[in-house]
Amino acid sequence: MKRSVGTVSRGLRAPIFNAGDKLVDLIPDLLLEASRNEGFELRDRDVLCITESIVARTQGNYASVDDIARDVQKKIPEHARSLGLLYPILSRNRFSILLKGIAMACEEIVIQLSYPSDEVGNALFDPKLLYDVKVNPWRDVLDEEQFHKYFGHPVHPFTGVDYVAFYKGLVEECGAKCRIIFSNDPKALLNEVKDVLCCDIHTRQASSQALKDAGARTVLTLCDILSDKSDKHGYNEFYGLLGSNKADEKRVKLFPRDTQPIVDEIARRIHEKSGKNIEVMIYGDGAFKDPVGKIWELADPVVSPAYTQGLSGTPNEIKIKYLADSEFSGLSEEQQREAIEERIRSKENNLVGKMASEGTTPRHLTDLLGSLADLTSGSGDKGTPLVYIQGYFDNYAD
Repeated sequence: MKRSVGTVSRGLRAPIFNAGDKLVDLIPDLLLEASRNEGFELRDRDVLCITESIVARTQGNYASVDDIARDVQKKIPEHARSLGLLYPILSRNRFSILLKGIAMACEEIVIQLSYPSDEVGNALFDPKLLYDVKVNPWRDVLDEEQFHKYFGHPVHPFTGVDYVAFYKGLVEECGAKCRIIFSNDPKALLNEVKDVLCCDIHTRQASSQALKDAGARTVLTLCDILSDKSDKHGYNEFYGLLGSNKADEKRVKLFPRDTQPIVDEIARRIHEKSGKNIEVMIYGDGAFKDPVGKIWELADPVVSPAYTQGLSGTPNEIKIKYLADSEFSGLSEEQQREAIEERIRSKENNLVGKMASEGTTPRHLTDLLGSLADLTSGSGDKGTPLVYIQGYFDNYAD
């Protein structure tokens, strides 16, 4: 019988996972139970997506503001009284607890914010205000007085938070002095301090290299904080504080660690129980942009920290509507279908640069699948930390 359904994404409900739970034992059984209860059949090359939060939770991968403060003190020079924080994103969830811990370790904090928005699109102020003032965001460095003169005391359109006042208040509550400057040149911070912690996510390597080239005394990134193995608190050898989320007012949940063995073992056990070769990945934020708030969702360092081998690479797809509108436009409906199906069956293994693939998405499979999973599971109260995707690798000719 001809199939009439392509890709299907299902959110799978699960119990609340806590520290010590064994995901490699629990998740295969949860998938098989969902398959029986909901009446869907497991197929080879289906994809099981597991949200990073339940992996980190079961690992107990948490750290407190005191843990952060101690590690910052260990990583910066003893004589460093003032520490510069370069380009923290505007987020209570992502950065406020980190800022508390960092401030507890220092006498003074100098924060440099990019403007009119941070690197993931959170607006510091409405960019239309730049039209009415003689400020060049690619050249001009502003202090707080100048910033307020030009742009007032703006609040974030989604959260209603004045992040300039909020971040400064957090630092001062921790007993440190705080100054804030505004510039899109990372080297501008070196006019204020010589020791810098780069707090940006995706631009951190370029920022840290620019600071080093300009003669900074100390350059760290959030990857360097809580990156050492410890049995006293959470850590992540690769990402440190990057990818962390606020757990409560004194703790953060770090990005999960040691993740590759987890996905490989879950895939092995599913095959053992079902006979099917299921791809498995861990996902965090999706990689998509909100068209209203202009916010790029990806505040994690990567979409997927671990995935099985079959999810490596990028799609290799032909644009059906291009073929229908060009080469096969003069054919009947049935002739078009047969010609397109044959072209798909005989397509080359690498279509990069070919006209028939123009307009397809040359993104990593894990970024595409992770975005689909993130949109399916949501970030609130759906209660579906597992997402099961079927038919993703099918095509029109199957």
